[in-house]
Amino acid sequence: MVRHAAAVALVLTLSPSWLSAQSTTFTVTTDSANIHKAPSTGSVVVGHAPRGRVLPVERELGSWVKVSWPDAEGGAGYVNVSWGKLGGRPLPAAPTLAVDSPSPRPAPQAAAAAAVAPAAPSRAVEPRAALRPVYVTPASHAFGLGARMGSSPMGFGAAARGWSQRRFGVQVDASRYAMTSSVNTTQLTSIEIAPSVVFALPDSVGDYLWVRPYVGSGVMMGRQSLNNGAPGAASTTSNGFGWQAFGGGELTFAGAPQFAVSADVGYRRLDTPVEGFDLGGVGLSVSAHWYVK
Repeated sequence: MVRHAAAVALVLTLSPSWLSAQSTTFTVTTDSANIHKAPSTGSVVVGHAPRGRVLPVERELGSWVKVSWPDAEGGAGYVNVSWGKLGGRPLPAAPTLAVDSPSPRPAPQAAAAAAVAPAAPSRAVEPRAALRPVYVTPASHAFGLGARMGSSPMGFGAAARGWSQRRFGVQVDASRYAMTSSVNTTQLTSIEIAPSVVFALPDSVGDYLWVRPYVGSGVMMGRQSLNNGAPGAASTTSNGFGWQAFGGGELTFAGAPQFAVSADVGYRRLDTPVEGFDLGGVGLSVSAHWYVK
């Protein structure tokens, strides 16, 4: 009796069903699902999965899942959940160990009935989680709108940025700067528009964060208004032109793939025909973009 109990305990211990009942999978339901390098449709496509392909899920990231993809760098890629459905897949059962106890033989009548009766077709029961897939509109990093804040001097404005599939991009900043002379009450207001060309360097992709470093350069066009602070005095205006060069990085979070935060350091030079004011120098700018396309 003790020998039989020990053998049964050994069988239960070695059975993998006691360790894990299911593994999460992703089944493609569209004609073809793109496998991306990063959790964004603006990232590089490293492969395609046809309809019905079942991919093992390594991690769930909100509207994206990290799946096993041997052809990708690191052996994994990212798929948007709108291209398929999540579910569990039972693990194959391990073979049981034989116990040295006599097994009852079926009666002749039961064996004959089992041989004559046709086998009932097996029906796979789909997990409840797979019956309720969550569909999310995939995000893209093709064109984004947002706001920016810059220093040297301090200014605020709007920003727009667009990326192509070949790492090149274009951004346009429109900002307003205001300065007050340290000698008198003279005030200078500058409205600037700065179109630039940007180039993305090799990015870094993680499970929760996508960092895309970049460098850029462009021209600057400004219109300055000078007010000496005297009551009733008219302000004088002038135009200025210059250039800027900068480098920084754009951060995208997996939980909000349409939103990106950027920070860069650069040098700007704008001709200011007003003595005592300098609108150039080294400065830091921070911007945020919401990618609408």
